[in-house]
Amino acid sequence: MAKADYIISLIKSHYNNEPERFTTIALQIAAHEAKLGHTLVANEIKSIIDKAKDNKQRSKTFPIDLQGLIQENIPSVKLSDMIAPIDIKGRVNRIISEFVQRDKLRKHDLENRRKILLSGHPGTGKTMTASIIANELNLPLYTILMDKMVTKFMGETSAKLRQVFDLIEQKQGVYLFDEFDAIGGERSRDNDVGEMRRVLNSFLQFIERDTSDSLIIAITNNKELLDQALFRRFDDVILYNLPNLEEKEALLRNRLSQFSRKIKFKDLLPEINGLSHAEITLACVDAIKETILNEKQLMNNELILKAVRDRNAAYHK
Repeated sequence: MAKADYIISLIKSHYNNEPERFTTIALQIAAHEAKLGHTLVANEIKSIIDKAKDNKQRSKTFPIDLQGLIQENIPSVKLSDMIAPIDIKGRVNRIISEFVQRDKLRKHDLENRRKILLSGHPGTGKTMTASIIANELNLPLYTILMDKMVTKFMGETSAKLRQVFDLIEQKQGVYLFDEFDAIGGERSRDNDVGEMRRVLNSFLQFIERDTSDSLIIAITNNKELLDQALFRRFDDVILYNLPNLEEKEALLRNRLSQFSRKIKFKDLLPEINGLSHAEITLACVDAIKETILNEKQLMNNELILKAVRDRNAAYHK
């Protein structure tokens, strides 16, 4: 079959809503390219098909009503990769340790920490912490997109929350409530609406009744906005701050390790103010890209500081 015939067949299968035939033809194209010696193209086509199949299979793990509101992520970050103060790493390690030894605790009528609130400046490692916990415990990480749930299903949010907590009970994992401010706001605020108060009350009831083997993690950029009734429903509250000098240097050395001989890290620290962990990492990536794309531009302190200033200008006008 000529290449033009392949394309025509692909188009027909797409518009005739024949996904299986579409996949078959795509695989035929991959085989054809492989015979011509175009292995990169063939492998890329197969990779796209495999990824699509994997995503389709994963989407079936959620009820139809929740698809698009929950994302499954594959965690890969380890606790040893975490750059944070010792006390925060210790508290995260305690959550992991208690989960692993939860049966031992239950023999003494005690429960492991399962409901965690993470609060702090954007980019300081809250989402990464959820990924670390899931990875260390070999559990799937499910992210509940609260902002989408509230905006898309206003009037039905409490019912959706009930379905989420049913899933938490049925399917063990780490459940991350992203943008938790969307429902966790103080109920007494004058600008609050009745619907959101009902949603928050529903969440308080669901989380209090939850006795599953899953972990529930809620993240917020500002805990001061949250209703005070929430705090006693969580087993632990961890506060994240902007990186200190030691963490800044660790972040720089970690990301710029291949250029370490040419960089005076200590001299950079006084110039890096107000940036989060994620922003410092992105500034390092910007400097690395500049070095790769401009062969005459060698990695040095000046180049890194330029990238830092650009990030500061973008995020902190």
